Amino acid sequence: MAKIVESKTVVGLEVGTSKVVAVVGEVLPDGVVNVLGMGSCPSRGIDKGGITDLDAVVHSIQRAIEAAESVADCQIMSVTLAITGEHIQSINESGLAPIVDGEVTQDEIDSAMYTASSVKMSEGLSVLHVIPQEFAVDRQFNIKNPLGLQGMRLKAQAHLIACHQDWLKNLKKAVERCKLKVDEVVFSGLASGYSVLTEDEKELGVCLIDIGGGTMDIMVYTNGALRFSKVIPYAGNIVTDDVAYMFTTSRTKAEEIKVNYGSAMTPPSLHPEKKIEVLGVGGRPPRTLTKESLSEITSARYAELFELVKKELAKLRAELSERQMKSELIAGIVLTGGGSQIEDAAQCAADVFGSQVRIGSPLNLTGLTDYVDKPQYATVLGLLHYSHHNDHDGLMRDSFQNEEGFGGKTFGILKKIFNKVKSEF
Repeated sequence: MAKIVESKTVVGLEVGTSKVVAVVGEVLPDGVVNVLGMGSCPSRGIDKGGITDLDAVVHSIQRAIEAAESVADCQIMSVTLAITGEHIQSINESGLAPIVDGEVTQDEIDSAMYTASSVKMSEGLSVLHVIPQEFAVDRQFNIKNPLGLQGMRLKAQAHLIACHQDWLKNLKKAVERCKLKVDEVVFSGLASGYSVLTEDEKELGVCLIDIGGGTMDIMVYTNGALRFSKVIPYAGNIVTDDVAYMFTTSRTKAEEIKVNYGSAMTPPSLHPEKKIEVLGVGGRPPRTLTKESLSEITSARYAELFELVKKELAKLRAELSERQMKSELIAGIVLTGGGSQIEDAAQCAADVFGSQVRIGSPLNLTGLTDYVDKPQYATVLGLLHYSHHNDHDGLMRDSFQNEEGFGGKTFGILKKIFNKVKSEF
């Protein structure tokens, strides 16, 4: 009889536009993820993070979970769930608290963080994550841990990530219909950062671009803190659509051609003269094209996607400069997600951003790494890393999702959660 997953074992579940993936892993004391099992299934009924067919999504989740259970020889009871979509919004906010006895205590850190997180969000949005950036005590700035410092006033700076309650409810409903408990919901871009970025990169300044099928998640870190997060609802699928349209073939065949022969540069760096046979639709005869002619389509779209990110970075740079904060991305750009694996992606990004670029694969893995040691599994493995770094005595420091939204939380509950802020530093 299969054993039930123990509490120290975490199951990450990503319901993406292209695929549903479940990973069973044990997070070791040193933070390394020991992968015990993985299951994957093509997605049906979800597009750009939004559910379009609940029954189809439920079926896809069930198949991925069953596959993961089979490999790990376990019964999965609960999951840590990733969420993305254009409904995701983020903002940087600050909060103040008086220092009562002249020395910063944990209560005052809690109070300042609570004030920073109490901003009114747009209708339908609830705060998903409250992530500390830095603190200031009077005229001392850029403090990572103010506990015990002398002063009169404490200021906390935080990055808030919010999601739409209806999108969240629908996603959780699909998972719960599979008789699974949702332990926690995590923004997929945040999870990917835990999986593929190093602490040195976050300190130096880095932009992570997670290219999925339906969305691109963008995360920017400077001075070790998250400064910017956004979801762009365009990604790998529009490249597939272009190939299908230009060569009059099915989306399934277009995806296969893109993955196997596409390039983000033209001409491609490898074998540009290679011939590719493209099957027609509706009884039309097949066509033959070269890898170079295919790259003219795929490279143009990738350059366009990276230009969208470049515009967002320009806005962020101006905002950080106004706040007299470091805005340089010395560590450059990290690409991850399934869309990052197209040939010449790093070179295309380097040309657009004028910066060094690397492809980010999941870090700190052991166990069944052959299954998941690829950029397309960055998010689902990041869920396991996230749970390890943010679970302190059963309380998640920066997650507040619930059906009533952030405003429904009492200060007492928030205080317990924010008591964990110091452990982040």
